[in-house]
Amino acid sequence: MRHGKKFNHLGRTADHRRAMLANMAISLIMHKRITTTLAKAKELKKYVEPLITKAKDDSTNSRRVVFSYLQNKEAIKELFGAVAEKVGDRPGGYTRIIKLGTRQGDAAQVAFIELVDFDPEMAKGETKKKTTRRSRRSGSKAAEAPAAPAAEAPAAEAAEAPAAAEAPAAE
Repeated sequence: MRHGKKFNHLGRTADHRRAMLANMAISLIMHKRITTTLAKAKELKKYVEPLITKAKDDSTNSRRVVFSYLQNKEAIKELFGAVAEKVGDRPGGYTRIIKLGTRQGDAAQVAFIELVDFDPEMAKGETKKKTTRRSRRSGSKAAEAPAAPAAEAPAAEAAEAPAAAEAPAAE
């Protein structure tokens, strides 16, 4: 029975689960986005968000605490450098899980987990101005756009024709 068991054991022993989550957290910090199963992504979110919160306070003690979880110097440098700088003013919610569907082989639910402030696609979407919705009948601007270059082409040919006519007359 599962009475009082609050987290997903992911079908692994405690040591295996701890090592797997540490490796996934290192990959997430280094690559900013990883693809995994939905259950692992949800557990990784619970594992990595407190570490990112610790990284906002760049002290020797917080570096030691985070290093005890991750055991990777390069990931610690990245976490306390670029990642902590971007999330410094954010009060939480450093990761985003995006469901991708099911995996072909075993039909497991697959998802992206990514650091929120590092996604260039989403950043572009936020800076775009929202356009108003237009009805299909007022879409005549799109039909006029190809006609404009076509109108310029005969004018350019007409401008060349008198120049060509003057050239033989000058000889």
